[in-house]
Parts: sequence; C-alpha cells; structure tokens
Amino acid sequence: MQGTRPDPSVVLDQIAAFWSERLEPDLATLVSRALRDTLERTTFWQPDGTTFVLTGDIPAMWLRDSSLQVAAYLPFCTVDPVLRRSVRGLIERQAALICTDPYANAFNEMADGREGFPRDETEKNPWVFERKYEVDSLCFPLWLIVHYVDATGDRSVLTPGVHQAFARVRQVWRTEQDHQNSPYFFRRSRAPESDTLPGDGRGSPVARTGMTWSGFRPSDDSCQYGYLIPSEMFAVVTLRAMAHLLDPGATSAEALDALQLAGEIDAGIQAHAVVNHPEFGRIYAYEVDGLGNALCMDDANLPSLLGIPFFGYVDRDDPTYRRTRSFCLSSANPYYASGTVASGIGSPHTPPGRVWPIALAVQAMTSNDRDEKEHLVRTLLRTAVGGSVHESFDPNDPARFSREWFAWADTMFALVVMDLYGPHGPGDLRR
Repeated sequence: MQGTRPDPSVVLDQIAAFWSERLEPDLATLVSRALRDTLERTTFWQPDGTTFVLTGDIPAMWLRDSSLQVAAYLPFCTVDPVLRRSVRGLIERQAALICTDPYANAFNEMADGREGFPRDETEKNPWVFERKYEVDSLCFPLWLIVHYVDATGDRSVLTPGVHQAFARVRQVWRTEQDHQNSPYFFRRSRAPESDTLPGDGRGSPVARTGMTWSGFRPSDDSCQYGYLIPSEMFAVVTLRAMAHLLDPGATSAEALDALQLAGEIDAGIQAHAVVNHPEFGRIYAYEVDGLGNALCMDDANLPSLLGIPFFGYVDRDDPTYRRTRSFCLSSANPYYASGTVASGIGSPHTPPGRVWPIALAVQAMTSNDRDEKEHLVRTLLRTAVGGSVHESFDPNDPARFSREWFAWADTMFALVVMDLYGPHGPGDLRR
C-alpha cells in the first residue's frame, strides 16, 4: 500500500481495558482484536489528507465496506484525534471517488488502472477496481457523513466536495428512475450469471415506479429484478437525513430536491414492495420490477430486509417488519441455513447452506430480546475459528469458512458487543 499506517489509538487501548474487566477473556480478546483490525491493518493515511480503507484480503476499497469498517469508531472521534482523522479522511476520499465514478462500487488506492476483472465491459477509469452499480454503495458514504456529524458536531466536514458528491448521487438516482435511458451497462464474460447483467448488460426490464434501479446487490451479485427494496429504503433514509443535515430548515434547492426524490422513491416502495406471503402474510419483498414480479428472500449483506431498523426506515416493532423478520429467519427464506452449531441467514454469493456472521450481527442489533442478543454473541464467538470473524461458515463445521480476512465482519462483531455491553461513548471509559 502507498499510504502510511495511522499512529496507535489511545482510546482503543482504553476500550480493550474496559472489556478485559467486564467480559470473559476469550470474548474480550476477540472483540478487541476485531476493533483494532480496521485501524491497524486496513487503514492508510494518504499524502492528500484522505484515508483509504482496505476491505481485507482484496486490494481495494469498497464504499459500503469501508463506511461500516469505521462505524465502531464514531462515538470516540471527539476524544481521539487518530480515529477522527481516519474517519474524516475517509469521508473526504469517498466524496471524491463518488464524483469520479458514481457507478463504481470499489476503488484503487491510486489511479493505477488495477482492475479486479480486466475483461469487464463497461466504462473504464484508472481509479476503479470494480464497476458494479449498487444503490447501497452511494447510501453508505452519506450514512457515514450523517453519523459522523451527529457523533462529533464537526460540520466542517460538509465541504464543497461533499455537496458535489451529494449532487452526483441525486443525479444518478434520478437517472435510474428511468433506467431505459441510463448510460450504465456492465458485462463480464466467462463468469457466473450472478457476476454480469442480462439484456446486453443493462439488466432485466423494469417499469417506472418512482424507485431507483440497482444493477447489483450489496453482495455484489446481480439483481434478479431491478428494484432492490432494502436499498430503496436506505436511499429514502439517507436522502432525508442529508437534506436536513445540510439545511436544517430544508428550504434550499439542494434540500428540497433531496426530499422530493426521497418522497418519489418512498411512494414506489409503498406501492410495490409489500406482497402477500401464504405463510407470513403481508411482508416486504426483497426485489420487485414494477411489472408484477417479486422475489421473496433475504441476503446476509447490509442493507437487508432483516436490517431495515438498523438503518432506520421503520423501527423494530413495525408490524410489517416483524412479519418480514419472521420470514427472513425461517426456512421459507431460501438462504436461511441451520446446523448443529449455528443457524442464520446466508447468501447466494457463497456456497449453499452457509451462515454469514454479518447476518448474525444484524439479527442481534435488530432484536428486542436480550437473551437472543447474548446467544448470538456467543455464536459469533464460537464460530470465529482462528480468531477472526469470517465471511461465511458451515453451520455444522465452522472450520469450513470463506475469506480468512474480511474486515467488515470483524467490525460488525465489535458493533454488536458495543451495543450489548458497551462502551457506548467516552464517558463509559472514565467510570
């Protein structure tokens, strides 16, 4: 890597001490290592003052992954300059990369032309590692900005570059409300169907609904139908949050445009996203096309149907969400897996019958039941073979796992433990 590693963080040492006094040794060790991993192994400060956050065992930065990799640091940015510089620098870099190519999901540290799949047919840019267009890849940087300002009060991060990036996001989402007029296409030859788009690289047909089209899911697998409901919901939340953050009175042209777009997408969700399931009743579909087709499933990756309350579209007691949650955590969901060691949601992105720790973490953070939360923490600890939280594992044999180093999963584990046991902020460390 070309950047320099950050200096050590005093707060991370304090958090490790906090956990060592309150948690059993194996749990304290695993969560402390998971929390440190992003700063010590994946974060690189760049000469221009920005931050590059490596996803783990792939030499690139995903907009989604990097946003969540630093999420556990947000409560401590006010007291630790290392964490603050790292997160703020990431926000600045993400804004610049969105303006470089808002259709890309993963980027290089330098404009060196490195591509994950050099034979991909799409528009090329030397900064871009992969160009799978995913609505959530634009949501997460906005989500990070909102939560950084909320945690720190540091509004100076709302630079002209951030405003420009927000304008580019809105422009793309408006374009993709009428996907047939989109400039985006993506084809990958000699690859599984899930790695490319049908229809000459433009995806299956969709009707205009007010929602905004997505080519790929947060798993980086292609959408079967073009309106990915969890991502549509996330777009509504981030548009509204950014509008009020940039203009608390919501009277500027920028804010009004964002709120109007959010309303149009939300109207599409209300009109098309809820379907009647024969066992669970009215639940949210995972994908729809506006032409009458709907896909009932859930995928482990965020945003997911299980994770709807995590990003705040509805709360965890919403009746439609509760029915949807029951569906997601049942055998009716084709990607729910059960074994002798664990049960949980997996993904078509990995072999059948696997459970993803990210989904276990989301299940815990969207639960009202403390016993369920504690059970899921123990399951995550028990299945972290080799001292790392992996991408997926065999629920009968966790030693069979995918991706030895997947930093996003480590952070999700840290977030669950912080949610359940603390620390929830600097004040907890002074007690």
